[in-house]
Amino acid sequence: MAKAAKPGVHKHRFSAMGTPCEVQIEMRDSGLAGQLARIGEAEARRIEAKYTRYKPTGVVWAINHAASSGGAAPVELDEETAGLIDYAAQVHALSAGRFDVTSGVLRRAWTFDGSDRVPEPEQVAALLPLIGWGKVRWERPYLTLPPGMELDLGGIAKEYAVDRAAMAIMAESDCPALVNFGGDLRTTRAKSAGRWAVAIESIDPAKNAGGLLQIGEGAIATSGDARRFLLKDGKRYSHILDPRTGWPVAGPPRSVTVAARTCLQAGTLSTLAMLLGPEAERFLKAEQAQGWVLW
Repeated sequence: MAKAAKPGVHKHRFSAMGTPCEVQIEMRDSGLAGQLARIGEAEARRIEAKYTRYKPTGVVWAINHAASSGGAAPVELDEETAGLIDYAAQVHALSAGRFDVTSGVLRRAWTFDGSDRVPEPEQVAALLPLIGWGKVRWERPYLTLPPGMELDLGGIAKEYAVDRAAMAIMAESDCPALVNFGGDLRTTRAKSAGRWAVAIESIDPAKNAGGLLQIGEGAIATSGDARRFLLKDGKRYSHILDPRTGWPVAGPPRSVTVAARTCLQAGTLSTLAMLLGPEAERFLKAEQAQGWVLW
């Protein structure tokens, strides 16, 4: 009797949210695997269109432009977006204001391209009045953003997209799958032959990976400054900005990787650890989080 063919791993690659993305599906039917992978891609593109701040395709654009039209106009949010706003507000409170979805305006002063172009203190100070979640009126489902302020969900949207893509695949099949968007990833279950091997981003730009992790079912997210920083007079400026000051966090790790049940949870913990600078490892230990910190 001929042996049944072993399930193979179908890999589907695309670009979304400004980053390389990959969906891996383990099954014998390559045609069905391709369909499932495209379901994951479709979910990524839906979330990108809905929450991008650059194009008039979704809710973030509507919120930001309602505020800039001359008055503070409320925008009614759908249930999915309201859930993300609730989450962002909760993380803001838990982080004592270190995580703030109104801090995206700081990109007007900071461009972390590896150069030595550090902004003048006056440039940063001029933006601080436009930052602060406490200035936003959030009375579910209505959000009112003061004129001049902006909402930016980039700090949670990619991790949320990973989770949603994985859930969309799981709704169609119980096959083993791995969703990886720019190094933030989630698996639906272990492969038939064991765990998935995933690479941790290296803090050395010349290297593709800083090590390998084995994961069954769960998620991994990494925050770091290997590719986004400034260097002036021998001082390195991390792209991890404290919205309360407008300046990079002092003494952060080069990289924090966290494993958790969902990618959104892992990404939030890794970001908060970076925002706490020298206290990163103590924070992860207090949260009983499984993490890897590189200095």
